Amino acid sequence: MKKIASFIALLLIATSCVSTKSTLKNVDDNAPTPQLKNNIFVITEYSKDKKYGYNKDYPINIFYGNTTKNEIINQQRFLNALAGPNGEKITYTKLESCCPFPTKRSDMGAGLLEVYELKWEGQKTPVTLYLNIYEKGLLKVPVGLSLKKN
Repeated sequence: MKKIASFIALLLIATSCVSTKSTLKNVDDNAPTPQLKNNIFVITEYSKDKKYGYNKDYPINIFYGNTTKNEIINQQRFLNALAGPNGEKITYTKLESCCPFPTKRSDMGAGLLEVYELKWEGQKTPVTLYLNIYEKGLLKVPVGLSLKKN
């Protein structure tokens, strides 16, 4: 009986960590699947929203489910398309997974955002971006970054 009570308590704690209502603001299920060139996303728009990618409620939605089952490939395809504000070569490191949210595109019913740190030469403070592999959205260059030159 004690084991059952402990299991129920653990189950309640685990399910209470994810809200039943998503806080994500920029999901667009009708967004077109991005084109690829040299295995990098072709991005044609620049975001004007300073929160896009920089705020956990406005992540960059790079849905992977209908094109590949590799969870990191679209993150790399997106990040490899970017450059620093003046075209500087960037390096990126995954910091963590965070910020659970409900989604129908996960077997568990919840997803996590992937947090990346971007650096480039001459930069004073690294940039942190939030990426979402579960939802779709129009891919744009976040404010303060540019596109890599071919």
